[in-house]
Amino acid sequence: MISTSKFIRAALLLFILLALASPCFAADAAQAQKSQPTAKSGATQPDQAADKPVQTGIPMLQPEDVPVPINAEKIDEAGEALGKSIDQVGKNASKSMGKWISATAFGGISWLRLLVCAGLLLFVTGLDRVIQRLIAMRLKRCGTELTWCDLLLEALTSPLSLFVKVYGIYWALSPIWASFDSPGGFGLVHRAAGKAADFGGTIALFWFIYRFISIADSRMHTWTRTGDKSINDMLFPLISKTFKGFVIVVGGIMVVQNMTGIEIGPLVASLGIGGLAFALAGKDSIANFLGSLTILLDKPFQVGERIIIDKHDGFVEEVGFRSTRIRTLTGNLVSIPNEKIINSPLENIGKRNYLRWSANFGLTCSTPPEKVERAVEIIAGTLENHEGMREDHPPRVHFNGFNDWSLNISVFAWYFPGDFWKYQEWLQRTCLEIMRRFREEEIEFAYPTQAVYNLESDGIDPDTFEGVEPEKPKIYTAKA
Repeated sequence: MISTSKFIRAALLLFILLALASPCFAADAAQAQKSQPTAKSGATQPDQAADKPVQTGIPMLQPEDVPVPINAEKIDEAGEALGKSIDQVGKNASKSMGKWISATAFGGISWLRLLVCAGLLLFVTGLDRVIQRLIAMRLKRCGTELTWCDLLLEALTSPLSLFVKVYGIYWALSPIWASFDSPGGFGLVHRAAGKAADFGGTIALFWFIYRFISIADSRMHTWTRTGDKSINDMLFPLISKTFKGFVIVVGGIMVVQNMTGIEIGPLVASLGIGGLAFALAGKDSIANFLGSLTILLDKPFQVGERIIIDKHDGFVEEVGFRSTRIRTLTGNLVSIPNEKIINSPLENIGKRNYLRWSANFGLTCSTPPEKVERAVEIIAGTLENHEGMREDHPPRVHFNGFNDWSLNISVFAWYFPGDFWKYQEWLQRTCLEIMRRFREEEIEFAYPTQAVYNLESDGIDPDTFEGVEPEKPKIYTAKA
């Protein structure tokens, strides 16, 4: 969530930049107004085209069309009426209390007006503190069980304080704004104060919406953490980022229109080729955004699941608009564009229902059939009704072949559910049990060996191989 100090600093910087640019746009608008053609006085049928305003330069909004939270003109009217009342009270009071009470301090502003403005400023400050205190007491009584109304109050705390301060200060000083005006209209000080109030009010409005989205997003994560996550871990961040981006864009457009009077809609529509170039430059971003929507709708994986894609094996940490972040088994964070994810083969290890154990037990070639059969019984008995077995997936144990140096027993077993570490613990206990049972039955495991005979030194006939003892061959070298 954006901190208050950073938000206020950014808002003030934006206000200064727009305030510096506003006179330039106002001058362009005035120049365009002067350049409009007028109909001749002697014409009996004035040209209708001459009566229509000629749009030149940047399209500008009329002052009454500029979107603002509160119309400052209403505050000015109330302030002017209050100023007249203050002057009348000052005249009446000066008869009994002396002329000092209606004396002028500076710029035609009386001391009485200044005292009233100071009192109104104190009132605004006290009102802001009272409102903040009431909201804090309400939230403290609720504790952790907040309703949607309470979430609105929590999001409203800081933005409402800003809103009350900017418009409250403008209202408190409204009795003296007329003193800065020129005969032709508002003065620079009055206009700058009105723009500052409208700017602060607009910022407070969209700041409130932004805070509410952030608080609601964090609360939704808390509420759904205990239930079935499903796609919540992917859906809520995407929705939150979408709304936040929309609020920032709309708020920026309103601030620009408010401060400069520029009509943004026609200005954006007039970009033409620039907009096309921008769209072409952002085609990869659009493809990645569409990829994130495909992931959200197709649901090939969820946040927290282990996947293998493009030689990357790890757990999904976040699905964003542009990329998906995966924490690999070595601890590295990998960002893969969403467009690449939806177009690449993906293996979801997190969705496996079981783990399969496939093993081959090799017995020595001199093992008699009875012991081979006993070995099959030992392995089958060890795996029978094991902790991860299901009736539709019984273990399979068979003596299935003769290898070069061993008699092979194949084993297939399935472990439910697909919890890797529980499977490893069960596998360790199973293998140790098989080893103990084989040792008790004196059944030996075979290992790869190779026998080499020296025919001349051993007196073996090279044609008939007479002299070789098949039961106990003399082994000169062995390779394990």
